[in-house]
Amino acid sequence: MDTRKSLKKKETEVLSAKTDSFVVETNVHFPTDYNLLFDASRKVLDIVNWFNSKYQSKEGWRKSYDWYSSLKSLSRATGKASSSGGKGKEMRLKQIANQYIKKSRALQKKVELIKDDLILNDTIDLIKILELEYFMEMLIKHIDLVERRLINGEIIPHSEKIFSLFETHTEWIKKGKSRPSVELGKKLSITTDQFGMIINYRIMEHEADSEIVLETADQVLSKYKIGLWSFDKGYWHKDNKALLMTAIETVIMPKKGKRNLQETEEEKSKKFVKLRNKHSAIESSINELEHSGLGKCRDKGYHGFKRYVALGVIAHNLQRIGKELIKQELAALKKKQRRKLKNIA
Repeated sequence: MDTRKSLKKKETEVLSAKTDSFVVETNVHFPTDYNLLFDASRKVLDIVNWFNSKYQSKEGWRKSYDWYSSLKSLSRATGKASSSGGKGKEMRLKQIANQYIKKSRALQKKVELIKDDLILNDTIDLIKILELEYFMEMLIKHIDLVERRLINGEIIPHSEKIFSLFETHTEWIKKGKSRPSVELGKKLSITTDQFGMIINYRIMEHEADSEIVLETADQVLSKYKIGLWSFDKGYWHKDNKALLMTAIETVIMPKKGKRNLQETEEEKSKKFVKLRNKHSAIESSINELEHSGLGKCRDKGYHGFKRYVALGVIAHNLQRIGKELIKQELAALKKKQRRKLKNIA
């Protein structure tokens, strides 16, 4: 008998599903407005120097290294003044931030004088000019943010913040954990069956867990027959649970917030407690994914991020299948050896 046949799910086979989410981090440094301002300045200088090198036009940019050095020193000094304490901290911080802003604005004006005169001979030149436009926009934006926060004392709305100039899909995610309290990346929701295979995954776009339940259910139920489905309390919403229960025999979805008498009795029942405890098995799949590469995405760009996640999920399932094949082959070999020993005896 071919052991691979036993791995194929029958169309009528009822699965027990578990859904949970975790953060796939992007490969970025911790963002502050002053170090993002330096990132923008550095890239602007890189692109201008690239044009100067390609077309041998270095007039007015012979001391470009001094720009790098000065801006980096001012960025570090701003960070040190911001994180340190002591008497006169506010005055010191404003003083160094003013110097940083002044230098950054000087770079902005210098580049604006020459950017329209940059030579455009081929596609690569066009790409570089478009990159320059983007990083100039980021330079201006972060000069404004540094001035508003450090000089004017404003609290910057979350909607105005950018967490990476390069991996722009990066989100600032708080999951209520003490360590780490904040993660930078994208949330990934996975659904596994009782065999540890990932049968569905979703990269979440500024979405809460509870907002993706119905769409995930549509995708899963169109392919598989589910008899039991468990979630953690982050996925709870009264509509989610009510609709799932019309299609699934048993739904384990602890309520987030205060429970009424009926909900309390349900969640204290032996069956609910037993199945809720079994839900923690999905953590082993999450740990496997994180330790085999999906803890942090090393690829670049959002397209690369999505490809990296997809390959990570495929690799996880192939590993699970491989383990099961080895287990079945070893069992078949042991059975064969026992028969041989029995015949000899």
